[in-house]
Amino acid sequence: MSTTEKLMRKGELTRVAILDAALHIACRDGLEGLTIGLLAEQMNMSKSGVFAHFGSREDLQIDVLKLYHTYFEQEIFYPSLLQKRGLARLESMFSLWIKRVSVEITSGCIYISGAVEYDDRPGAIRETLVWMVSTWQKALRRAVQQAIDTGNLKPETDPDQLVFEMYGLILALHHDARFLKKPGSMARAQFSFNRLIDYYRNQIEE
Repeated sequence: MSTTEKLMRKGELTRVAILDAALHIACRDGLEGLTIGLLAEQMNMSKSGVFAHFGSREDLQIDVLKLYHTYFEQEIFYPSLLQKRGLARLESMFSLWIKRVSVEITSGCIYISGAVEYDDRPGAIRETLVWMVSTWQKALRRAVQQAIDTGNLKPETDPDQLVFEMYGLILALHHDARFLKKPGSMARAQFSFNRLIDYYRNQIEE
């Protein structure tokens, strides 16, 4: 490996380390709480050293969002694709989603905190957030539609309505588990999802 290649490799590793630290800060303090100064202090780097890897604070925030989205897909979406198309896949998506929330009770969820911070603030960060959340909702909707097509769910099931209700359960879970710190919140969310699916389940199939 040449000296240039070694330097490039070192630069890539440094950038990854900065992004991981930035993601931790953003989950804890929100995207607005992510500052170059705080990140540089945590990384034992100069502000200019951090800036060398990112064009601006906004670029850093967007890259943090992309990293969060990547982790979200790796932990929830892609493993669920290994499940049989239909209800099994949809149930896997929700179950793994709750599992991730169990971690985010202490670390925080960027999708939720970001929605609060940027709900009425136009710009690239809001657009990135909207795209990511919309992408996940579309994946959920597609899974619901597949469950209808395979006969697992009633043919008259409204995919948009079911996704809305699933998302509502996750938001309620975050509120009760993280904000109110109510014990048993995850079990309640899973129970509510199971009851929701029972309502939409195609009884004829059974």
